Amino acid sequence: MRRKLRGHARRARVIIYQETLFDYKEHLWTFIGAFTGMGLIGLLSRYVFGPSDTLLLVGSFGASSVLIYGVVNSPLAQPRNLIGGHLISAVIGVTVQQMAGEELWLAAALAVALSIVGMQITKTLHPPGGATALIATVGSAQLKALGYWYVLMPVLVGVLLLLGVALVVNNITATRSYPSNKHWYKIWRRRYS
Repeated sequence: MRRKLRGHARRARVIIYQETLFDYKEHLWTFIGAFTGMGLIGLLSRYVFGPSDTLLLVGSFGASSVLIYGVVNSPLAQPRNLIGGHLISAVIGVTVQQMAGEELWLAAALAVALSIVGMQITKTLHPPGGATALIATVGSAQLKALGYWYVLMPVLVGVLLLLGVALVVNNITATRSYPSNKHWYKIWRRRYS
């Protein structure tokens, strides 16, 4: 019994040790990607809308940055999910806002729930997409006034900037690969095997 407990304790220490190792290069590339991606969106927003307006800085882009720069191999971080999840959610969010915008609680709940189901149906699940739909319903009057332009200007432009940076930064080193080859291989194998 003691041997088993010691063995389990030893394995637990090894796992905890390995999980807490600090890989400064990996963290540096995560920082560079997130800083560059969000910085470019912020600069574009400044030059298009002026220094005091942050219309292009959609809050869900911060969460997308966590996935595409910090967890690059996650299926939720792949380009199809990133682009599709945000666009589907933005369309749903704007549609719900225009149909049920008077009842904020209803619009918010419907937008998030429908965007999740929409992403599931299209196999583009990207958790920040739920926030993109929510922002379309609870955002500022200026953001709501955009209507379906919200899908193109802040959402599509921002997502493409984040994706472009992710493709460059995550493929500079030999330790990162984006899009994840494992993810694309699984899709190909399911379809053609």
